[in-house]
Amino acid sequence: MGLFDLFVPTKPTAAVTASSVDAAAIAPYYPEQGQLFFSGVTSAIRSEAMTIPTIARSLGIIQTVASLPMHTRNEATGEKITQPRVINQPDPRIPGTTFWSWIISDLFFFPSAYAYVLDRYADTGRIRAMERVAPERVTIQTNGIGTEIVSYSVDGSYVDPTNLVVFAGAQEGLLNRAGRTIRAAASLERAALDFAADPIPQMVLKSNGTSLPADRVSKLLGAIRNRAKKSVIYLNADVDLSTIGYDPKNLQLNEARNYLALELSRAAGLPAYFTDSQQSTFTYSNALDKRRDLVDFAFRNYMSIIEQRLSFADFTPAGNRVSFDLDDFLRGNPYERAQVYEILNRIGAMSVDEIREEEDMLL
Repeated sequence: MGLFDLFVPTKPTAAVTASSVDAAAIAPYYPEQGQLFFSGVTSAIRSEAMTIPTIARSLGIIQTVASLPMHTRNEATGEKITQPRVINQPDPRIPGTTFWSWIISDLFFFPSAYAYVLDRYADTGRIRAMERVAPERVTIQTNGIGTEIVSYSVDGSYVDPTNLVVFAGAQEGLLNRAGRTIRAAASLERAALDFAADPIPQMVLKSNGTSLPADRVSKLLGAIRNRAKKSVIYLNADVDLSTIGYDPKNLQLNEARNYLALELSRAAGLPAYFTDSQQSTFTYSNALDKRRDLVDFAFRNYMSIIEQRLSFADFTPAGNRVSFDLDDFLRGNPYERAQVYEILNRIGAMSVDEIREEEDMLL
């Protein structure tokens, strides 16, 4: 307390309580998910990012999650229960893998992914079908202090929030998080294309003091332009040919592209050897361990977002939960599986019929 406070009482700071949170808000909003700023570059766009091989490869790997089946289990007993089709095929017009691939792509690039409800069950009101909505089409309206979402719009039109399924991401999305790096990599890709299309450096024709007529200058320029198609051109002592600029080797174009490939692998959350940005350490004996690492450190975030949203009451009854089935993805080689089955059968944990069912060997 300072001397001034002895004479002028200070106004106490109001504590933030549950009652001061906007009760009409649809969801919390995290300003950190907005565009980041670095040296004038805020973010990149999806079409630009997908021209970069490392990003395309990273997304393709993460979209493997879309091919994994999902099951619904009773939380108390762990037993599998019958689940609605919307879990594995949300949009009846397209395969489920296609739908979930695009949802994962949206979560990869943006803070959130969205789907619009197409149909509901008449008896329960739960969602029966939905279609994906591109995040670029969705805008949000926040409260006065920018901490709560109060409404959503699609293509500029208000949408009832009960008909918009939001898969809220855990980060700001790759386009915001690594916009500067993406744009740098895209510029290098354009530079590589320029050198591939025109591999000859810029050249200058310099007269050695003699004033050349216009028609001769025109012929010389034409010969130089066709240099890529001709192996030899002739210049007399009146003209010197010199080059300016740098070739790809002097620019260290390959080194710069490799560096950015490594950086983008880190930004995407994948080990560099998965995107071929670094020498692979895969062997037959450690392939399964690498897959487990992929699930734990790359897939898990996307899987949890989808699993937990589909376990909400508008999809799944209370007491049940949705989860991805990783058995096929993480299964060992046949010899290892046979050893495990032999032990489980010997201790009575699995019957022969259950083993055959697990291996899809039932007739």
